[in-house]
Amino acid sequence: MARVTGIGGVFFKSRGEGSALAAWYKEHLGLTLEDFGGAILRWPDDKAEDKGLTVWCVADKDSEWFSPSTSSLMINYRVDDLGELLDQLRAAGIEIVGGPDLAENGKFAWIMDPEGNKVELWEPRLWDDKNKGA
Repeated sequence: MARVTGIGGVFFKSRGEGSALAAWYKEHLGLTLEDFGGAILRWPDDKAEDKGLTVWCVADKDSEWFSPSTSSLMINYRVDDLGELLDQLRAAGIEIVGGPDLAENGKFAWIMDPEGNKVELWEPRLWDDKNKGA
């Protein structure tokens, strides 16, 4: 049977000029923009101990997971150093709306982009039940 093997891309519509929102992601989250205006994220660039993976999940309609955003989409970005990135974001005046939290599979924090989309930041590590609630 044919099946899905991974996430090939993440696409969402800007409320204004897409290039301005892309520039915000470049400046604050370090995405390298290509000539077409988007970014290409390659697994070999990710040095996390889990060797790279993408999580896919559908939330219930009454989930508060995406709050305070009213969007029905939230993107999780893998990051190499969550603490350093959060320091950079705070220095740029970007509010951290949650975290950092430690979970079985790494550290998480959340911010809002300029258009009100909640963004999840994840510094991954191998799953370890000892990390829960730590």
